[in-house]
Amino acid sequence: MEARHVRGRQGLQWILSGFYYFKLSPFVWMLLSSTFLMVELTLQILPVLGIFAFLLISPVLVAGIMVGCQSLNQGERLQLEHLFVGFRKNTAPLVTIGGFNLIGLVIIIGIFMLMGGDALIDMLVYGKRFGENELMGIMDNVLSAWLAAFGLSIPLMMAIWFSPLLIIFENLPPAVAIRKSFFACLNNMAPFFVYGITLLILFFLISTAIVKLLSFFGAVPSPLILIALYVVLLPTVFASIYASYQDIFPSEAPSEETNQNGENPTGDSEINH
Repeated sequence: MEARHVRGRQGLQWILSGFYYFKLSPFVWMLLSSTFLMVELTLQILPVLGIFAFLLISPVLVAGIMVGCQSLNQGERLQLEHLFVGFRKNTAPLVTIGGFNLIGLVIIIGIFMLMGGDALIDMLVYGKRFGENELMGIMDNVLSAWLAAFGLSIPLMMAIWFSPLLIIFENLPPAVAIRKSFFACLNNMAPFFVYGITLLILFFLISTAIVKLLSFFGAVPSPLILIALYVVLLPTVFASIYASYQDIFPSEAPSEETNQNGENPTGDSEINH
């Protein structure tokens, strides 16, 4: 299966498609995303090792969610069991993707620390104080380190984005899935830029509106509000990943092209080579 090039506006359509899939089964989606979050928080109880473990299994969980999206697209029901499909099929290749992501993140964090990010950690975590003149130089180093880390994280995300889907749906080896994912994203930078900016704006607007609404009624925003927001928005983000895959890697099967009403959730019928 080869990737195709789509128009920039499709980035917005992926988010709309993600919300469409969410509307098909909102309760199960929230239950599924809550379970995903619970797994993440439970593993993070273990210092360092828990984070490593979650990074390793996250592609397994994501692959299962993508199978759930496929079921919705074919007119079937979304179930909580979909979250764990990756533990029964192609588990080793999916964990390999998690390992690739883990190694990439460790390298990026290492570069961030070497370029001056360690001083920021000292200030935020350990409360270390610096002189005014020294602080200016540290902030310059931290900015450079952050920009370098951000720049390196983009190609890593490109390599990971479609990999779980290509493994679970196409049975591709991890190395091939990583390569195809990277070049598919590289060939579609415009829609991914629109997608990323739109998500950031939506998250900012919704979170700001919630905080202002709570403040109006005299309530104090708590982490639970952010968790609730996460649980509601996460299904749309997950489903939008499937929509982007369906758009850029179109299947020849009619059930993959249309939903049960004969509609194309990705909203783009034109193939641009």
